[in-house]
Amino acid sequence: MFKVGFGCDQHRYIKGERILLGGIEIPAQVAIEAHSDGDTLIHAITDALLGAVAAGDIGELFPDNLEENRNRRSEDFLRKACEIVATQGYEIVNVDSTVQAQTPKLSEYKRDIAKNIADIIGIDPVCVSVKAKTAEGMDAIGRCEGIRVDSLVLVRRIGVGD
Repeated sequence: MFKVGFGCDQHRYIKGERILLGGIEIPAQVAIEAHSDGDTLIHAITDALLGAVAAGDIGELFPDNLEENRNRRSEDFLRKACEIVATQGYEIVNVDSTVQAQTPKLSEYKRDIAKNIADIIGIDPVCVSVKAKTAEGMDAIGRCEGIRVDSLVLVRRIGVGD
């Protein structure tokens, strides 16, 4: 049996010198405003995985009103979501994400980001797609006010369909 999960996350930009996406530091003239480390991509993937197995969302597992989650690495969130997926008898087949940001430009980082995500969740990097789009100057994303990520995941019940 296969299941699909969808996750999205968005954050406002603040003054800074870097952003974190997929666990990779990217030089930028902005930073991401967040309670945790603000890794918008990992947040979206985490929510997609939790959604695929109907296990709630990132805010339920790691509330932003708990001090223990302040500046916490988003990779912790993703690893926990992977544990939940496995505990429910599923394995991750693939991850497809689209980062919407006017800045910074991500083309030179996409391969490293995909590899890092694949390493964290334990799948082949060819099963992780990271795409980057701008908003062509439209809306809050286009005005460089923030970043948004949409992620889709496919999970498969272990031992079924092999």
